[in-house]
Amino acid sequence: MWILCNRSSTEAALKGCVERFVFIGLLRMHSERKKILVVDDEPGVRDSLTLLLKGNYDVITAEDGEEAIGQVAELQPDVVILDLILPKVDGIEALKSIRKSNPSIPIVILSATNTVKSAVQALKCGAVDYISKPFDVEELKQVIESALSSSPDNGSQTNRAESLPRKPVLPEYSGDFGPMIGKAPSMKELFSKIKHIAKCDTTVLISGESGTGKELVARLIHSESERSGAPFIPINCSAIPETLIESELFGHEKGAFTTAVGRRVGHFELADGGTLFLDEIGELSLQVQVKLLRFLQEQEFYRVGSTVPRRVDVRVVAATNRNLEEAIKEGRFREDLYYRLNVIGLKLPPLRDRFEDIPYLAEFFVEKFSSSYKGRKLQFSQEAMNRLVEYNWPGNVRELENVVESLMALSTKDLIEESDLPEKIVSNNHISDLASETVSGRIRFEEAERRFETEIILKALRKTNYVQTRAAELLGISRRILKYKMDKLNISDKPPQHQKAE
Repeated sequence: MWILCNRSSTEAALKGCVERFVFIGLLRMHSERKKILVVDDEPGVRDSLTLLLKGNYDVITAEDGEEAIGQVAELQPDVVILDLILPKVDGIEALKSIRKSNPSIPIVILSATNTVKSAVQALKCGAVDYISKPFDVEELKQVIESALSSSPDNGSQTNRAESLPRKPVLPEYSGDFGPMIGKAPSMKELFSKIKHIAKCDTTVLISGESGTGKELVARLIHSESERSGAPFIPINCSAIPETLIESELFGHEKGAFTTAVGRRVGHFELADGGTLFLDEIGELSLQVQVKLLRFLQEQEFYRVGSTVPRRVDVRVVAATNRNLEEAIKEGRFREDLYYRLNVIGLKLPPLRDRFEDIPYLAEFFVEKFSSSYKGRKLQFSQEAMNRLVEYNWPGNVRELENVVESLMALSTKDLIEESDLPEKIVSNNHISDLASETVSGRIRFEEAERRFETEIILKALRKTNYVQTRAAELLGISRRILKYKMDKLNISDKPPQHQKAE
């Protein structure tokens, strides 16, 4: 049935339809933008995440757990990004409350408290993922998109925490001592010391080059101690700006400084009853060193902006790759703090000084990464293994681990030949490396000399199947001098089980 009307009424009707269509379209476009709730007590973090996400999402914020619970009830966000350390109601309690009343809203934990215990606790309480600060922007965006793609609005009716894709978790493998691998005499001695030290409950200073496993040793000390059921809290002193390190360690009160809009609990309080691991302790400013010394002496500290002393039961394990005695002479580290930290000292040997462990470590890393690469099991030819053993490994065990994983990812065959190894290992310009390190001041001449002698003697021993008389002839020295140098440099008189002579 057609209804005839005059021109003006028709235009008015059409105009009204267009306006309603535009309004509905704008409303629909707005409603299609997902809402992200950012919960963090630090204004800088909230502002950064708002700037980062507002181009694609509607961002709302909350500064404590109590406000977050209210915002979720009122605004029904599509994703919640939640810090763990919050005033009023902490992150775990807020997580439990939100999951109980809104089980379909995915919650992503974004926190500087990057311990295994806190991550497991958060995931058990219903978080869909756990990202540590400082975070990778692309990783965060990917996690948010994954959370949104599993939304019931997109056809998924399953629990989001169960349906979201997880980052692959490598299985834990037992080594010779916990997760550590070592058959060299120096490592066996280290394992024995760790067992003994763990029961002493006193301060420990771990020294060693980067990549030797200082944090791994600290975790072993904690796990072997009576504090193993309490938190292990690591903090890298070199990764935090000097202006923030005091607040990170000791916490701060609301109003202590311009951006302190709420109370913050520091790492000392987080570690109460457990172990605080201070990595790269040599990077602390003298001002913070004084406050750390006070805690070690008095077992109490002050939050920034507070006049009330606080006491916690914390064991401190520190680590450094610097020579702290040299730093003391240069006025960069307090001597009294050094002696307080170095009640028990552990020095980790570099990988080049325990070359006999390299074949075992390579096998261990192949096994470790196998599940991530469809069960691949690489093997090394004798020539390739000889190159690995001869290489100086400036990055130590961490560098070897990275090399093995790169071979797992990039090699097209399962038997690794010498030509498949990275160029730096094949060429092994160790002498020029030693010279540049010495001239630049990174190592002392005595250390360069020790490394050079060690490598030359090892080459001679391998070429002669560890017959010392023949090795001494190759080197042009007497067998007595060779034996003296081997003892001095802690070189074994037997070949490694996995390695044959050249």
